[in-house]
Amino acid sequence: MLSLDYIRQNPTLVKAAAKNKNRQVDIDKILKLDEKRRTLILKIQKLREERNLLAKQKVDDNVINRGKQIKENLKMLEKELTAVEQGLNNLLYEVPNPAANDVAIGTDETDNIVVKKYKEPTIFDFKPLDHLDIGEKLEIIDVSTAGKVSGTRFAYLKNEAVILEFALVQFALKILINEGFIPVIPPVLIKKEITDKLGYWQAGGNEDYYWVHEPQESQGLYLVGTAEHSIVPMHMNEVLLEKDMPKRYVGFSSSFRRESGSYGKDTRGILRVHQFDKVEMVSFVIPENGDKEHDYLLSLEEKLFQALQIPYQVVKMCSEDLGFPAARKYDIEAWIPSQNKYREVTSTSTTTDFQARRLNIKYRKKGETQFVHILNGTAFAIGRTIISILENYQQPDGSVIIPEVLRPYTGFEKIAKKS
Repeated sequence: MLSLDYIRQNPTLVKAAAKNKNRQVDIDKILKLDEKRRTLILKIQKLREERNLLAKQKVDDNVINRGKQIKENLKMLEKELTAVEQGLNNLLYEVPNPAANDVAIGTDETDNIVVKKYKEPTIFDFKPLDHLDIGEKLEIIDVSTAGKVSGTRFAYLKNEAVILEFALVQFALKILINEGFIPVIPPVLIKKEITDKLGYWQAGGNEDYYWVHEPQESQGLYLVGTAEHSIVPMHMNEVLLEKDMPKRYVGFSSSFRRESGSYGKDTRGILRVHQFDKVEMVSFVIPENGDKEHDYLLSLEEKLFQALQIPYQVVKMCSEDLGFPAARKYDIEAWIPSQNKYREVTSTSTTTDFQARRLNIKYRKKGETQFVHILNGTAFAIGRTIISILENYQQPDGSVIIPEVLRPYTGFEKIAKKS
């Protein structure tokens, strides 16, 4: 959420920022409601002051009658103020976080900027298979049985793929815990009010997430789309101490998304599924360290993928590709040989103080409180990382070599066909 002071002082900038994210927001209406709100507050304050003065006067008919008038007027004005504030708050929730000044203005992925490449794309002297063909031949990915049990876009990981998943989790946790991150296994169900405050569900975004209806609870609960959805709100309505900053968490959880609109190769195998596991990073920092922290999270994502020795590129997203709460976002895209292209495997975003305002997360500095900056980053999206390993490490005989850094966790160097 943007502060009203900021919107009042920068209406043209806020309008342009919303347009750059392709969001339709009535900033003029916000300013009018804000003016009306302040007028009502002033009237209410004056009536309360008059009521306090009346209480000190000698009681007579005039005082009694005026007291009744004030009571009725206050009741009417306070009711009107509540309605105005609700309408204003609803509109404020529709205002996206402006893109950072260093973000390119653009409308789709063609306007994103490749800022770095690591290694040349993997080249084979045989025709490489895609991850599903590899997984089925090695008996480690089973989508047909999952389809029978759960429907389309689900999968069973089996045999060595299970060991590989938890090798990735253990490797990421070891690296990040050594960096000072606090490990967390968070809830995968969150309240609707939390989804509203996070800002990911704005402008129809809730349609991509699963809602679990509880008859006895009218609000119900949402399944998280990533661990950050339940880690970021951990400090809602809290004031952190500056000496404890930065506060960093690494969480592991299953994640759930409808993935509506996906088609073609994206629905094959485990690239875009409804349930997947992730290791996610979340940082709470003081504002002046926000950009530095963003670079740090990106460096950790790169460190993890460089350890796997998988070719990738870093892409800086344009304004319309940022999403509602993000001010800046980088994707790491791993090389996928079967598609002859790079595909997203991790991302890292800064939401500046946008989510902190909505969740009321502050820190105390020299007796004063300010909103923190909140950042997030994917350590490993497990399914997509497994895809990149299977495809880049496949061998002519159909086996897959395990990246050297993971072998202490898997206990084996290769996944071979079952005899």
